[in-house]
Amino acid sequence: MKWLIAALLAGALVVTGCRTTKRDYTPVVARFFLESSVGQASGVALPQSGVQLTISPKPVFTGFDIVDVQEVQVELGRCLMFRLTPAAARDLYRLTASNQGRRLVLLLNGVALGARRIDAPFEEGVILIFVEAPDGELAELARNLRATSAELQRAAGRS
Repeated sequence: MKWLIAALLAGALVVTGCRTTKRDYTPVVARFFLESSVGQASGVALPQSGVQLTISPKPVFTGFDIVDVQEVQVELGRCLMFRLTPAAARDLYRLTASNQGRRLVLLLNGVALGARRIDAPFEEGVILIFVEAPDGELAELARNLRATSAELQRAAGRS
């Protein structure tokens, strides 16, 4: 149900955005899916590496759950850091505690761009994920994701 609301709000944002003020960002809708091997799962592929992933049909986190996105430097390189709402952070902990060995798959505007293996419970409400995009584009991507999530939060009356 959350994904349907997100899709409807994203569509409404696009339609109403055309009639009102001009955006200074490009909307980018983020959704995290859990890797799956059963049921009504669907297949996606990462664009550069070609890694094939099977994901559950329903996202586990959406733009409604994201409060911040930053480009960060970690030991292995540049990645995106997604910070979730307190409620979503609790869900993330439970999800990652019970699904170790699987991956969280990030889709941006419906395109799979990253996957993060769950090696331990994520305790801080933060998802660090490498995306298959040039490092030079990460800052702009993070800005667009932040602005889109903030607009979704406002539309839902959460900010």
